Amino acid sequence: MEISKAKETLDRLEREMFAYNYAMSSINLDARTAAPPETQEGRSVALGILSSRSHELMTSEDLWETVNTLYDNKEEAGPEYFRRSEILRKELADMRAVPAEEYAELNKLLSESQYVWHKAKAANDYASFAPYIDRLIAARKHIFDITRPGIDPYDVALDSFEEGTSREYYDRFFSELRETVVPLIAKVNAAEQPDDSWLHESYPVEQQRKLSQILMDAFCLDRNHCSITETEHPFTGGPTSQDVRITTHYYEDLPIASVYSVIHEGGHANYELHVDPAYDYNCLKGGCSMAVHESQSRFWENYVGRSREFTDWLWPRFCELFPDQTAGKSEDDFYRCINKAQPGLIRTEADELTYPMHIMVRYEIEKKLFAGELTSKDLPDAWNGLYKDYLGVDVPDDRRGILQDIHWSHGGFGYFPTYALGTAYSAQILDTMKKDLDFSSCVAAADITPILAWLTEKLYRFGSYIKPGDVVPSICGAEFSAKFFTDYLKDKFGRLYNL
Repeated sequence: MEISKAKETLDRLEREMFAYNYAMSSINLDARTAAPPETQEGRSVALGILSSRSHELMTSEDLWETVNTLYDNKEEAGPEYFRRSEILRKELADMRAVPAEEYAELNKLLSESQYVWHKAKAANDYASFAPYIDRLIAARKHIFDITRPGIDPYDVALDSFEEGTSREYYDRFFSELRETVVPLIAKVNAAEQPDDSWLHESYPVEQQRKLSQILMDAFCLDRNHCSITETEHPFTGGPTSQDVRITTHYYEDLPIASVYSVIHEGGHANYELHVDPAYDYNCLKGGCSMAVHESQSRFWENYVGRSREFTDWLWPRFCELFPDQTAGKSEDDFYRCINKAQPGLIRTEADELTYPMHIMVRYEIEKKLFAGELTSKDLPDAWNGLYKDYLGVDVPDDRRGILQDIHWSHGGFGYFPTYALGTAYSAQILDTMKKDLDFSSCVAAADITPILAWLTEKLYRFGSYIKPGDVVPSICGAEFSAKFFTDYLKDKFGRLYNL
């Protein structure tokens, strides 16, 4: 096949794949936001058909020949087409190894499991969801055995979310965090804690929705291209750089949860919104990996959103919406309460300091699930035991325990560690950014445009053209080191608690 013909064919086939993926993502978005509760059957059938057709296209000889032609002729293909062929070749090799009927069955299982999880969490009914964990683990291990025979299946799972990682990599990373985080948590727990009970009073949801709109504006989330809706577990999605959706969840007695879910998801959205639009209909669209994506959501949520500069800006706006609840409080109270470090039950509500421990709980459980050392019936006890060991808290029910996250219901085993890794990535990226611009002044004025421009130039615009392992070295001029994150934690919480 001639190179020019291969390029033309790849463009055409990737647009077709985009159309199938768009349809499937729209169905999943509807399922998680607006669909009536008892409407799962039709979606499962539709997703099964669409995924089967998508699988046929992805495993076709036409696409395989096209991709290999470009991959084998790197210089003539040029850097962009070669990178596309490199990404697709790995994905296609896996898909071609899996029979179409098994691929369709897996997608049907994933759709069913998410539906059951939503109902199980609402009803605090782990028993109804438990069989799906065993089925999903078995399905993942079976497929990994086909696509990566002879390789530890959990290593394959970890690598699928962050290329180049493994249990050995994460064991080393978490060991570094544990050395700093565990003793620091102990010191903080022994210190005097701020009284944040006033942030758990009744905050009308309608006012919280108004605050979300203020935050959308502050973080430059253009309503022409980015919408916000509500769901049980906040997420971000969207088919192109011109169409990105974020979601949040409102709790009347916990307004800060929605504040930081909007900022967190807004971080994901800004990454997607600033990828080069030329990549919209091919595999270079979107962030290059889960950990790099999480580096941006956690960057905006924590390094910007929980900074003293930003909370000082947010405080008068918060007071205007909630005058009775904030009466007699100060911006210093607000900052200290928002950054209160205290072990709790819910990962998405965890402070910066204890958050890595929530991830380590899930990481340890996933390792044992894939090793066959745990099954679904063991998980509540294993979960509750680790929460007691790592965080010193008692888990009162499965809804706030093993059922709190959606990730396992959509087969996302190996995803959780990227949250901690991405947070550490962003600490090192921030250190470099501060050498180029006055970060604090930008945040204090809620003028994030210079920060957004810097990140777009250094990272966002490249989408998946850049490889995950090259992100930190290309931006920072040095290999990744967790020390930037641990130093940040020691400095911030040392000052907050006068340690």
